[in-house]
Formats: sequence, C-alpha cells, structure tokens
Amino acid sequence: MANIGNVTDSEFQASVLGSDTPVLVDFWAEWCGPCHMVSPEVEAIGNETAGLEVAKMNVDENPDTTRKYGVLSIPSLILFKGGEEVARVVGARPKEAILKELQPHLA
Repeated sequence: MANIGNVTDSEFQASVLGSDTPVLVDFWAEWCGPCHMVSPEVEAIGNETAGLEVAKMNVDENPDTTRKYGVLSIPSLILFKGGEEVARVVGARPKEAILKELQPHLA
C-alpha cells in the first residue's frame, strides 16, 4: 500500500488531486465511533489493493476540504482518480461492501 497518511487542507491539492494513482480519502474525526470501526477496513483495503493510495483527513482539523467536498456525515470515504471524485461511500461498512463500490474505478 502506498499510504500517504494524514492529509491536511494545505496538502490536499498536491497529495490527493495531484496523485498519479487513485487515492481513497477517509474523512473521519477522533470522537466518531463508526470512524474507528471502519479504519481497519480501510487499512486492509489499502494493504490488499495494488495501485491505490490511502489517506486520512480529520474533518475537525481540515474544514476547508471537508466543506468543499460536501462531507456532511462521517465516516465518508471518497475515491479520487485523476484529480476528480469518482466514488463515495458514507457510513461504516464492511470491507467487501466498500470494495464493491470502489472496484469499478480501480480496474
């Protein structure tokens, strides 16, 4: 997995939108129980999916990007490819359900 780790508002353009490979961004918050539940699922997807980068964005610390992409519920997973949003998964779901949404955009 190419994990770019935590990403901030100031790094988002270069790290996510400017990436040559698809980037799955996990929008989360420390106080969000479901976010902690889905985090291992996201890590597993990143570890098992070739050609995918994974980044985490704390919504409390990065309101600009959160607002720009209309993240109203967390956890929200947004897949960016070629600088554009191509898929979004909202809520805690098992790995298989997340992959089902992402797979058409990773082929």
